[in-house]
Amino acid sequence: MRTSAVPFILPSRAGSDRPIPLGPRRRAVLVSAAGAVLLAGCTDDGADASGKRSGAVEQARARAAEDSAELLNRYDAVIAAHPALADRLHPLRAEVAEHAKAFGGSGERRAAAPSGSPSASPKAPEVPADEKGALAQLADAERQLADGRRTGLADVPGEQARLFASVAAAGDAHAYLLSEAGR
Repeated sequence: MRTSAVPFILPSRAGSDRPIPLGPRRRAVLVSAAGAVLLAGCTDDGADASGKRSGAVEQARARAAEDSAELLNRYDAVIAAHPALADRLHPLRAEVAEHAKAFGGSGERRAAAPSGSPSASPKAPEVPADEKGALAQLADAERQLADGRRTGLADVPGEQARLFASVAAAGDAHAYLLSEAGR
């Protein structure tokens, strides 16, 4: 007779002859333990003894926040050009706003400055006239940004590298959801 890996078992539910195991499953415990070991191994967030981050880390974070703001502009341009896509795009746009905040940005798109001013931000990006093309362009932008963030992982330490990697993975997921494969 084979014994269960879970030591405590409640009686079965009414109408079911399967017992209800208590406690976490062995696989969940092993995965959690492995994750804790990996996270414990990387604790440097690029801060010095006073808690301030290095200039290179701050520059990388500022650039990442700016890149996220540009991506927000792309989402807004696509939503403005194709309002029927708004319900599909708003959750992804909200995540991009959170990424900008995580990097120290405002999480809002940048307002266009008057043309000719020294701080003029780029105009709203061109959006293809068809929805499929607009989604493909947005997916490409997500993919390129995720690739750039992965490439920059070597330039940032510990916690910051995990943040960049996590946001890059989210960008890959967004690109998938925006592409034909995600339909």
